[in-house]
Amino acid sequence: MGNCCCRGQPSIYRVSSNAKSESPKDKSPSQNARMDHTKMPSNPEEVEDLRRSSATNPLIAFSFDELKIITCNFRQDYMLGGGGFGNVYKGYITEDLREGLQPITVAVKVHDGDNSYQGHREWLAEVIFLGQLSHPNLVKLIGYCCEAEHRVLIYEYMARGSVENNLFSRVLLPLPWSIRMKIAFGAAKGLAFLHEAEKPVIYRDFKTSNILLDLEYNTKLSDFGLAKDGPVGDKSHVSTRIMGTYGYAAPEYIMTGHLTPRSDVYSFGVVLLELLTGRRSLDKSKPAREQNLTDWAVPLLREKKKLLNIIDPRLDGDYPIKSVHKAAMLAYHCLNRNPKARPLMRDIVDSLEPLQIPGEVPTSEKPTLTVITDTPNGVIKEKVQT
Repeated sequence: MGNCCCRGQPSIYRVSSNAKSESPKDKSPSQNARMDHTKMPSNPEEVEDLRRSSATNPLIAFSFDELKIITCNFRQDYMLGGGGFGNVYKGYITEDLREGLQPITVAVKVHDGDNSYQGHREWLAEVIFLGQLSHPNLVKLIGYCCEAEHRVLIYEYMARGSVENNLFSRVLLPLPWSIRMKIAFGAAKGLAFLHEAEKPVIYRDFKTSNILLDLEYNTKLSDFGLAKDGPVGDKSHVSTRIMGTYGYAAPEYIMTGHLTPRSDVYSFGVVLLELLTGRRSLDKSKPAREQNLTDWAVPLLREKKKLLNIIDPRLDGDYPIKSVHKAAMLAYHCLNRNPKARPLMRDIVDSLEPLQIPGEVPTSEKPTLTVITDTPNGVIKEKVQT
């Protein structure tokens, strides 16, 4: 997933409740197949048996020994970050690893080894969902490892890492307005694709740390461990155990366990608000009344005179006022306490499209060079900033 997590402590606050459990009758047939405790796969053959009915994307089953080669035995200086799942390492697939494989830089996400049912279930959910979904705004899963106790996922490498790392960094230059709107637009297209798929998918954990960026700031959604099949037919929602991240999860979902695509829309509104203000959804370092971003900012989004006072001061006023007002109103509607009053993701995409500034790059952008690196596994070519 690229450097999808920061090297410091991740800002994750899991919503977890046993008030609503997932009943088999509430699950789609595909969920029953992939989430039955007795059917959890223990080797690649069993994984492929589960994938066979729905898989459209070919995945490579790597051995753990191959992953040691790819990551130079999981060298510490290859580590990109860590999170609730485990550590993420940068790796290099070379031509001599296996016949037919193309050289590519990858991100290797390693399960932390506790072998918990929930951890295994989230690992499998990613294999299943990303094995059947393909879109420019979804991260590409290249393969996996299911060997003995090892559960590993291998993704395309995203050079700029997560939106969280870029937006809240104290080292990197502030993201310009145009890039923030590009990020919002790409993320919205990814969610719209999921919601309108032949078998709708609810992402359930949309947040800045799960949105990854390539060198051109193209957006890809990652981490599908909590994704759920959406309601079908005449059902208005799916009932689930309450899982997600505090500060991003929709209030009605936290209260009832009823999950709908509008739950993702609320989370999108929180991320859009973070892009507007440069503040985290939850920040204990702020004054008490400003610690919860939505509680503090939403009442100000409709007041044009006060709105500019909450826009990220690091932008130094370098943004189009009309675009700010439009983005603020969009965030306001996404964060409506009434889920039925929130817009659909396709409407959000349409609203963000006019706010795009074609061809504009950050003023801090530097030229890139192709650097040839002689690694223990072979020669890798990689674009880096000068």
